[in-house]
Amino acid sequence: MMRKLLIVIALLASPALAQASSNNENLDSVHIDLADRLSLQKGANTFVNYCLSCHSAAYMRYERMASDLGISEQLLKDNLMFAADKPGELMVTTMAPTDAKQWFGVVPPDLSLTARSRGPDWIYTYLRSFYHDESTPTGWNNLLFPSVAMPHVLHQWQGTRTAHFEEVDGNKHFESFVAGVPGQMTESEYNSTIRDLTNFMVYLAEPAKLVRYRIGFWVMIFMVVFIVLSYTLKKEYWRDVH
Repeated sequence: MMRKLLIVIALLASPALAQASSNNENLDSVHIDLADRLSLQKGANTFVNYCLSCHSAAYMRYERMASDLGISEQLLKDNLMFAADKPGELMVTTMAPTDAKQWFGVVPPDLSLTARSRGPDWIYTYLRSFYHDESTPTGWNNLLFPSVAMPHVLHQWQGTRTAHFEEVDGNKHFESFVAGVPGQMTESEYNSTIRDLTNFMVYLAEPAKLVRYRIGFWVMIFMVVFIVLSYTLKKEYWRDVH
């Protein structure tokens, strides 16, 4: 009976594992560290100034973000609140859905849970895979997400480049990127900026994780102390019992 149950579980799990493997096949790995507060603050700044213009993060409030990331209320108001008047407001874009539909052909999705649905490696790779393409309405395309409606809003930092494809058996295969106009950042600086943005989006998808990390540390200390005390009490209690 147990053998049959294990076989059923393996059969049910295999499609999910295969899909996860195929989804991660061409993704670049990114190091996520939610304890790196400076990285989270830099990512929040990039997100608010470049992503929030079109996308929302409707499950997050400015006040909660500032509290979690150690940002003072004055800094929050001066540098991160361009689409709201009060810190308690939700992080939503001011772009009307009708305008977004007209400009991009689709309403930009809410990014609150993207890191959980797509994964941090996907976000990191996606934001580093844009290239110039005159055949698209926006003039930009993406190697990971072909024909994406989103333009490359960070092209001034990364620079302009095109993609070289080779045709094999009637199919186009990516060969390499061809550099064009250089950006304001070096490749290393741009990758670091995207890593910070990805780090912030992982926090954005589950802000309670920071609280769990803080509580978990003290819980582990309590458990160690409790085990030592319990063992000492056990030895004392059973000392005279033969």
